Amino acid sequence: MHAGHRLLVRWISLVQRLAAPILVFSLLATLAAGYGTLSNIGINTSTTDMLSEDLPFRRNDKALSDAFPQSTNTFSIVIDAQTPDLAEDSARRLFHELTARPELFSHVFYPEAEDYFRRHGLLYLDLDELDRLSDRLAEAQPLLSALAEDPSLRGLSLLLRQALDGEEEAAAAVAPALTKIAAAVESLAANQDNPERALALSWRELLSGGEPTEEERRKFVLVKPVLDFGSMEPASRAIEAVRGLAGELGLIEERGVRLRMIGSAVMFQEELRSVADSMGLVGLISLVLVIGLLAFGLRSLFMVAATLITLFMGLVWTAFFATVVVGDLNLISVAFAVLFIGLSVDFGIHFVLRFQEAEGHVSGASGLGDALRETVQGVGGPLVLCAVAAAAGFFSFLPTSYRGLSELGLISGAGMFIALFANLTVLPAILSFSPLHLRRGPFAHPRRERVERIVMHHPRGVLLGALVLGIGSLALLPSAWFDDDPINLRDPESESVATLLDLLDDSRVEPYSADILTPNLASAEALAARLEELPEVETAMTLGDFVPTDQENKLALIDEMGVFLTPVFQPAERVSPPSPAEQRAAVEALRGSLDGVTGTLAPGALRLAAALDRLEPTEAALDALDRALLGGLPARLESLGLALEAGEVTLDDLPAQLRARSLAADGRAKIEVIPRENLHEAGARRRFVEAVLRVAPGAAGAPVTITGAGRAVVDAFAEAAVYAVVLITLLLLVLLRSVRDSLLVLAPLILAALLTVAATVVLSIPFNFANVIVLPLLFGLGVAGGIHIVFRAREAGSLRLLSTSTPRAVLFSALTTIGSFWALALSSHRGMASMGLLLSIAITLSMLSTLVVLPALLRVTGMPPRAEHPTH
Repeated sequence: MHAGHRLLVRWISLVQRLAAPILVFSLLATLAAGYGTLSNIGINTSTTDMLSEDLPFRRNDKALSDAFPQSTNTFSIVIDAQTPDLAEDSARRLFHELTARPELFSHVFYPEAEDYFRRHGLLYLDLDELDRLSDRLAEAQPLLSALAEDPSLRGLSLLLRQALDGEEEAAAAVAPALTKIAAAVESLAANQDNPERALALSWRELLSGGEPTEEERRKFVLVKPVLDFGSMEPASRAIEAVRGLAGELGLIEERGVRLRMIGSAVMFQEELRSVADSMGLVGLISLVLVIGLLAFGLRSLFMVAATLITLFMGLVWTAFFATVVVGDLNLISVAFAVLFIGLSVDFGIHFVLRFQEAEGHVSGASGLGDALRETVQGVGGPLVLCAVAAAAGFFSFLPTSYRGLSELGLISGAGMFIALFANLTVLPAILSFSPLHLRRGPFAHPRRERVERIVMHHPRGVLLGALVLGIGSLALLPSAWFDDDPINLRDPESESVATLLDLLDDSRVEPYSADILTPNLASAEALAARLEELPEVETAMTLGDFVPTDQENKLALIDEMGVFLTPVFQPAERVSPPSPAEQRAAVEALRGSLDGVTGTLAPGALRLAAALDRLEPTEAALDALDRALLGGLPARLESLGLALEAGEVTLDDLPAQLRARSLAADGRAKIEVIPRENLHEAGARRRFVEAVLRVAPGAAGAPVTITGAGRAVVDAFAEAAVYAVVLITLLLLVLLRSVRDSLLVLAPLILAALLTVAATVVLSIPFNFANVIVLPLLFGLGVAGGIHIVFRAREAGSLRLLSTSTPRAVLFSALTTIGSFWALALSSHRGMASMGLLLSIAITLSMLSTLVVLPALLRVTGMPPRAEHPTH
């Protein structure tokens, strides 16, 4: 007997003698480890922390973040309203409320609330736009002048009646507004029980003319939340505060306002919630599948319980190891639990099935001990080799620049030794109390016998088919691709992703702009000019671009507007507010004048008459009507008055908050580079990033980070896969002491890897940040089956493997792993679903290669001929 086998046999004999104390000690250790883990484990949900800080794009990002900390980890509140007035008022109210909560929001940016933009906003219009606005205000001047004297229902009624009576000047001003006034009264009549939900008249629409665009009815408030990376939802307090304030301020869809949020902080939190929400169902399905497969494969509730108890204890011990050694888990390293379950169950299945096989031909008082010793002689060596090989595969992640992956490798690699220890200690200790009547008969089965005959009688045909599949897979390898856009991993139905996709047509939203940090503003402007020469670049913006152009002509036009609007802001007289009786009389007079109207005013007059007929003539209804029609006028006139005070603007006049977003405290300046193409398309994104980096190697921002992270992750996994293959190959050569047997173990894995990549092409499943883990894991997870098959063939001196417990153990080990991963494919989270689907495909292909191709290889390479009876 080999020295290693003798050591394992002595260990199992010791475990059997001390079974009860070992189980008590293991239980106490599990309770202590569980308490320590729950008390100290942390979760770091920062995605950037998972990549090495030495990567160029990480260094560029850090330099930019240090210079402009207010621009990192932000999210935008998108406010869509039925009218521009409502959008503007809602955004302003929300801005002031958020600014008053520095414990939740360290920075709030809404330029339109700045006095600078309220005063100089007209300078940012194109000269043609400003000219059209001037013409429109000139047309509206009589209406505004009249309302400036009497801003009430009485004044509006008089003005409309004059227009309806045919006074041409008043009619020209009122005609475009009559339909909008009718629409506002209709909305109030339909919401008399809750007038706050009524659509108010938009004076901004009336003053600007025409129908408002979607962009005019949309506002953005940018906030930087105070994040807690120790929480699974680091931005939750800030996000919930925004929603709460929206409710308190009435910024809800029932009142014509739709509030949404976009940005990395919100998307990431929704992603975590998507994962958490789906994990309940996924975990339940996975647990049911694993238990069902264990029960079917082991045919004994006692054996299933023993396997699951061992699994649970090992998992808790591994979690405690992670707590002590790593401290905070990240979004990649938390996957250690799934990987541990898959491999620890494999160890348990092989041990228990071999134990059941050994039980079938032992008897007497020493039968249990003999069965345990025979079991460890048969599977002890392969389990040790599987654990070492799997650990080597995981430890191959350590040298990579992907910190999330390297921490996963450290925890999972150590977890393999913990799983091995648990399955050679806790499991045999439990099995020491197994009643001997739980015996299994022969493991042969007619269907397995038929498969065996096909493989053994036609091994070259099987291998030829495998070779054809392998060559075909090689031909498909160049067509495999990596999707580096994290947006595609998220649920498109989630609010943040759906909002972002909805806003891609909004010119103010550019999620894929690049940022460049330069020594000063002069160098920024020089570099921006070079960047704008690139065909991939639409524009490159610096702080200087916020200084309005053509100011002389625009100011002259604004001065002209100020002259003809003087009666609006300096009315000849202001009448006293009307009494309720006067308001009612004014509305009744207006209603009477609407009958019999003809010409261009007729459609609006008919709508307004019908709406007024539906309105209850109570004092409360009249007050609501006054607010609906005239409540927004004072604020619009105030804004217009400020805008007419515009003066010449220089770089020094720009507001401090705006300057701080483009010019750092130490004088360094930022360039924002806007792409010409839609960078949601991967090819366009790569072209843009490559072009910008050629001119500005220090570029940062979303497209640079996405592209750089994608390359870093692909390189890390390629590096890990190479390390895994090399390390596992060396270990097999050393421990199996046979080049042939080592190649036999590896061959099915290589075929499975090629077939897996081919499957991604055929099924149009791109590799991504989540499922790219499959290939290096395939070697760690799949090597076990080949090891057990080769060891059993060596031990038996026969190829009649399907008559033993080993192929059954390989089959059910793979099925339990496939069951766990297949459940992930049901997740609503796209990344998790793609990982579960691809892992299921990979393990299935590995299982088939191990159970079909490997026996054929064993036959062809000269293993002893088939025996006439099952080996034990």
